[in-house]
Amino acid sequence: MVTELQKKAAQAIVNIFETGKVQGDYGNVTLLPYDPGHLTYGRSQTTLASGNLHLLIKAYCEAEGAPFASALSAYLNRLANRDLTLDHDMTFRQLLKQAGADPVMHDVQDAFFDRVYWAPALQAANIISISSALGTGVVYDSKIHGSWGRLRDRTTKRHGAADNIGENNWVIHYVNERGAWLANHPNALLHKTVYRMDSFRQLIADDKWDLSLPFRVRGILIDEESLLATVPVIVSAQDKKERTLLLKTPPMKGSDVKAAQQALVKAGFKVTVDGIFGPATAKAVKQFQKKKRLKADGIVGPATRAALGL
Repeated sequence: MVTELQKKAAQAIVNIFETGKVQGDYGNVTLLPYDPGHLTYGRSQTTLASGNLHLLIKAYCEAEGAPFASALSAYLNRLANRDLTLDHDMTFRQLLKQAGADPVMHDVQDAFFDRVYWAPALQAANIISISSALGTGVVYDSKIHGSWGRLRDRTTKRHGAADNIGENNWVIHYVNERGAWLANHPNALLHKTVYRMDSFRQLIADDKWDLSLPFRVRGILIDEESLLATVPVIVSAQDKKERTLLLKTPPMKGSDVKAAQQALVKAGFKVTVDGIFGPATAKAVKQFQKKKRLKADGIVGPATRAALGL
């Protein structure tokens, strides 16, 4: 049975593969040319094209006390529809990066990656009699990276089941089969990910089947201190009055609405400065957003507020 510390070590390996950090980078947003996953995000990089990015952001928006929930909820339908234009939506990408500094996002991502990737990896490993920490880590990596089932079946067909040839032998064959598959894949981008299997080969050569600490992956030290360290967070000093402004019933009122209206007037848009966020103000916001090439939704969130100089 994999212990909690072994679990953290296995997940740290994948975190390093994905973001270069032992505990991952919760705000990491990546877009690589020709990546079939398209936009990827978070500690272990979940993808837009898989639909899992939608599940992650939905979970965050439903979490209590999530400060970026209002702004990100506007994107849920597009995420659910796997709208690939989000790849280049810079307002959305900036929101993801900002949310990555939120402790609520950290908790949501930890639970998400456990639920969507780690638990299925444990189940998949158990089904084929893989119980070592390193073997489970190999399965987890493939669940994150993709195409676990295809390479599992290929390995068993060519070399036999783990029950027959032994767990360690099966994992060694799997790593070699996956390494060759990555190196010769039609998508040349995957050729550059062979390092994942090279890293596992080194751990196998070092007899790290139990992932006993310390060890290094891609030159990065994984030890108990790094696994248990508190992830730095950026605690917001934002004024509670700095609300997301939008058209609603009854209309939003206040000095922050008045400040936004004054900024719109200064930017050359006709709007009554009365401190009431009505249809005319929402229309002016949309016009301003179009001019600044922001998402024209009429909502004054972090990106629009910054563009207005508020």
